[in-house]
Amino acid sequence: MVIDLSMQGTQTALADLVGVTQPTVSNLMTEGKLPSSGTLGELLLAYCARLRDQAAGRLGDSMGLDLVQERAALAREQREGQAIKNAVARKEFAPVGLLADVLGMAASAVVDRFDQLEGQLRKACPDLPDEAKVTLQTVIASARNEWIRSTERAVFDRIDAMLTDPDDDDHGTEPNQEAAT
Repeated sequence: MVIDLSMQGTQTALADLVGVTQPTVSNLMTEGKLPSSGTLGELLLAYCARLRDQAAGRLGDSMGLDLVQERAALAREQREGQAIKNAVARKEFAPVGLLADVLGMAASAVVDRFDQLEGQLRKACPDLPDEAKVTLQTVIASARNEWIRSTERAVFDRIDAMLTDPDDDDHGTEPNQEAAT
């Protein structure tokens, strides 16, 4: 059988040539994936080009997935995951939840010791005037409150710095200082 590729192409002729049904070719043309007119040779070249692009992953599939974009997203996630592992190994990174837990436990331990101070003062210094005890407890309470405020302020300043300059890895931390990223 001789095929004249220079003749005007029809959906049926292209379907027979490439081994698909005429409705398949019609759908490809309707969706703009193949030209709707041209010689049989032009339609065949367009069909083959589409197959090459699809095989190479340059076209999305019927479910809307684009293989090239999916591979790029996977590579980016793998790169970011490795960067986090490296930062953990260099002790430059700790999960925010872990840091919050550690700070919470430290604060709780300090508060517990401060709460025991009044009873210990009574035992150790029974003659200490009440005015001195109140002054001491006021200074300690003030220091505890300032510690909480300054820690909170430092965390929020650090988060603000990270949000305004996400490409800056250092954000003003000291080399051995742990930082959550």
